[in-house]
Parts: sequence; C-alpha cells; structure tokens
Amino acid sequence: MAAEKVHIFDTTLRDGEQVPGCKLNKKEKIEVALKLEELGVDIIEAGFPVSSPGDFESVTELSKIIKKATVCGLSRAVENDIKVAGEALKFAAKPRIHTGIGTSDSHIKFKFKSTQDKVLERAVAAVKYAKSFVEDVEFYAEDAGRTDDAFLARVCEEVIKVGATVLNIPDTTGYCLPEEYAAKIAYLRDNVKNIDKAILSTHCHNDLGMATANSIAGVQHGARQIECTINGVGERAGNTSLEEVVMILNQRFKGQFETGINTKMLSYMSNLVSERMGMIVQPNKAIVGANAFAHSSGIHQDGVIKERTTYEIMNPLDVGVDHSSIVLTARSGRAAIAYRSKLIGYDLTKEELDVAYDHFLDLADRLKQVEDSDLEKLLKTKIYSVAG
Repeated sequence: MAAEKVHIFDTTLRDGEQVPGCKLNKKEKIEVALKLEELGVDIIEAGFPVSSPGDFESVTELSKIIKKATVCGLSRAVENDIKVAGEALKFAAKPRIHTGIGTSDSHIKFKFKSTQDKVLERAVAAVKYAKSFVEDVEFYAEDAGRTDDAFLARVCEEVIKVGATVLNIPDTTGYCLPEEYAAKIAYLRDNVKNIDKAILSTHCHNDLGMATANSIAGVQHGARQIECTINGVGERAGNTSLEEVVMILNQRFKGQFETGINTKMLSYMSNLVSERMGMIVQPNKAIVGANAFAHSSGIHQDGVIKERTTYEIMNPLDVGVDHSSIVLTARSGRAAIAYRSKLIGYDLTKEELDVAYDHFLDLADRLKQVEDSDLEKLLKTKIYSVAG
C-alpha cells in the first residue's frame, strides 16, 4: 500500500514573520522562498497582501518566480482583502487564496459582535468571491480549537459547497490537547458532507508546547496538510515546527505517510531563517538545535561511540548535520577522551589514556567545556614531550 501524501504548507513568510522584529524585506523573502521551494514544500504562504504595499509587492514578486510550489496569499473574509490577494497572485503558476473568519463563540461575540448565522454567511461569501480569482481556495475557521464541533462542521460543509478546496482547522491559541484536536479532526472527517472534496489542514500554535503533537494527532485522524514554519517561528510561542513534523512522519510513520521534503536541507534552512530573522535557535531545539546530536554524558558518549543508534534515533546526516558531537565535560569518560584524542591525531595507549584522564578531570572541573585546543595542550604537556 502506497504512503499517503501529507502536504507541507509553510507559513514562515507570513505567520512566522509576524514575530516582533522579524520582518523580512523583499530580497530576503525571495531568498527564503526559493530555498523553501528547493526544500520541497508544497505551499508557500507568501504574505498578507492587503496588510501593506511591501507585502503586496513581495507576494507579487514571489508569484512570478516560484514555479513548483503553490503560492498562497492570506485574506480576511473581506472583499477588498480578497481582491488585493487575487491581484497579488495573478502571476502565480499555482495560486491559492487563503481566506476565513473566526468561528468560536469568543470571536463571534467579542471580536465581531455577531451571530453564528451571520458569520456563516460571511464565510460562504468570502469563498465564493475568492473563487472568482483562483480555483484553489483555502478556508480557515479561526480559533477552531475552541469552536463548537457541530457549528464548525456546518461551516465546513457550506464552504465546500461553494468551492473550498482546503479546510484549515486552526488551534489558534494553542489550547487543545492532542486527543481533543484529534477528536475534532475526526469529527469533521466523519460528519461533514463531501469532506472528500477538500483537504483537512492543521494549523497549530505552541502556547502550551503542543503544536507538533497536535499536528501529528490531526494527521493520524484525517488531516492531509500541515501548516508550519521553519524553527517553529510565529506569533507568541510560535507555530508548529516544520522540521519536527517532517522528521516525525519520516521516523514514526514511514510507509504510511510521506511529505516529499528534502530532509538533508533542514539544518541549512534552520540556519538561514535564524540569520535572516535574527531569531536564535535554542540549543536544545529538536532536530536542528546545536545540541540535537551532541553528547556530554560519559555513559551516552560510550554508547554512541560503540553504536550511534544506542542514543540517536535519527542519523544527523539525514537532516544535514555532518556528524554527532562528543562534547568533553567533567561528565565525560575515558571512551570520549580516547575518541576525541584520536580525532586530533593522538592514538593513546591504555596507560597514556589513564594518565591523560586524571589530568583531564582537573581541567574539566575548571572549564565548562574542554575544546580540542585544550585537549591537545594537555596531551602535549602531560603525555608527550613533543607533538605526537
């Protein structure tokens, strides 16, 4: 049985760019977009065209140069938003308008001061109007995570009738637990007429640290598109991390789902987006953090040196990292000292290693981390009278 396709919708250039201080200029957006296309993402959400002249220009330019991926422009359920998005996307080989409206009681009551029926009317009208510009229309039900399931299903059913091709079910506030989000996706899959005519999409935020878990739960229960960003950048605590969901699907669902992402570019993309947005990647970030394949405990180091898979479930090469790192600290054991010494040209005998290790512990207690230069100096002065 062939693996099912899960579409990767990257919103680094739209939702990711909403982080304060992370605004990209047109040149930077083009650079990142071209690399996203090379990475293999299916959809690039290029921006929110009505929000500013600069965003409109960026979306227009990306529409001209991106040929393989779908180029998507965001809009509210407002005619002018949709019209401007359509104009910005007119050069795109594969254009998509992403339009929608809040559907939770909170949004309806406090944000729109409206009713469910009126919000439903606006949703349908927005999709109808968007279809006059492009064939591919994605509808988002903002705050779907806190929306009543029956009303959400009703909205989804009505927008499918007028041509919505993708249904975005956002956990906008990152409130859902994975089982709650999974149940919501499953409810829509089982209760919306003609659901087979649209793709269910996840769009999860990380306010409670569950964006990745919720997105995967959504896929397990019927979603076939994940909306995500490089490094998980995005509003507040961020969005679903592209590198995390892709590697989870690769590692845990191989043969069941496939994404088409060139995973060997993940480390490169992480560094590129980090540099262009000025957003440091935390060292312990899954998949692409500096410590993701680093080992400093003696027990772990010994295991990894003997057989990498004892403590690594992924090959670093698969995500574009050259090698695992054996980091020398006061917690390191003899195996790590011998390993790192050999890398810098010193093949120690057992007796030499015993002597070196005693001196190493004294040094490591004074330093947080022992670098190659420190280790070489130790070996030269304590073990060899001249360089070995």
